[in-house]
Amino acid sequence: MTVLRRTAGVLAATAVIGTATPATTALAAGTPSPSASASAVLPSGLYGGSDPKYDGVWRQSLALLAQRAAGVSPAAKAVDWLAGQQCADGAFAAFRADPAAACDTKVTVDTNSTAAAVQALKATGGHAAAADKAVTWLKSVQNKDGGWGYAPGSPSDTNSTGVVIGALAAAGTSADRSPYDLLAKWSVPCGQDGGGALAYQPDKQGKLTANADATAAGVLAALGKGFVTTAGKARAEGPACAGSGKALSRAEVARNGAAYLAAAMSGTGHLVSALAGAKPQPDYGNTADAVVAMAAQGWTEQAGKPYAWLEAHAARWAAQNGPAAYAELILAAHAMGADPRDFGGTNLVTALNATGPAPRAAAAKHAAEKKSGSGVWWIVGTGLVAGIGIGFLFSGRRKQRQL
Repeated sequence: MTVLRRTAGVLAATAVIGTATPATTALAAGTPSPSASASAVLPSGLYGGSDPKYDGVWRQSLALLAQRAAGVSPAAKAVDWLAGQQCADGAFAAFRADPAAACDTKVTVDTNSTAAAVQALKATGGHAAAADKAVTWLKSVQNKDGGWGYAPGSPSDTNSTGVVIGALAAAGTSADRSPYDLLAKWSVPCGQDGGGALAYQPDKQGKLTANADATAAGVLAALGKGFVTTAGKARAEGPACAGSGKALSRAEVARNGAAYLAAAMSGTGHLVSALAGAKPQPDYGNTADAVVAMAAQGWTEQAGKPYAWLEAHAARWAAQNGPAAYAELILAAHAMGADPRDFGGTNLVTALNATGPAPRAAAAKHAAEKKSGSGVWWIVGTGLVAGIGIGFLFSGRRKQRQL
């Protein structure tokens, strides 16, 4: 998944890749939620040293997923902390400073935190009842159009719909109403500006505006995958938007979205974002998410250039932004079939582990595997993905809110 959550003050002014709809600003995989929960002393089981008020559950979930994808067994107290954030009805908020207290109207639960927690709890094991209860809650707040909004009852958006689809896939279940028709409706038609991309959601006039963040989330959703994925079967077709003129199939939504991302990064090798009125800057998190989406589609060749750009430039960004950033890069490496322990000279797994409680053990010693050429690391990674029923990265992974 996923970019990082930002401070509440930055949020209101953040513009995403492409153009957001007038009423919304799309936030990356680590974006703060509007929860009113207050934080005090950092919990010992939590990853990261920043205030968890806006992203505690999200960054913890990504960290645990990345560790499992890398063959690491997370600390028991880290998993227990995440499970302990759950409300009695099964939902999760961004962070609860006092998890022993009942969730009341002051606690703002959301679909994104809940869906991310489901994926992490399913991957780590030991909290099946909590994960299943969260899935039941997610199904109960599905909108009539088949999608999900950030908060229960809010309009559906591609990012929230995508992360919930990933959670349902991790749980080995599906929604009562298919969300895939909605994704097809929000795919920008070929031949239009941004053709192939997905919109975050239509504007009030029904216009679709290409959004790279939502596109990466939509590709994974159309493929039925979540934050952890391995590369899909290599595809012979080139990265071009195509459609029959009829309602798009899931496969067409995924292909067209991946084609849009490939084209967007073909020049510089990365996506860009900017605050309103500011100079565009490289967007590390969304670039990582795009790499995962393209790899899941089977386009590892097209994803090679942006992945190489991340290896050359993103380690410092991750060091500045903490566990969710490290997790996004690890999941991108995993999707590409690359080694996150040698990411442009940086051991991302060691760096992530250092941001929280020490993991119980690695599934295997990477150095021995590399020396012997046994390929055990890949077996571990593939087994984990198959075992939890997901394959996805993504920072998807993304938090959104109405302004």
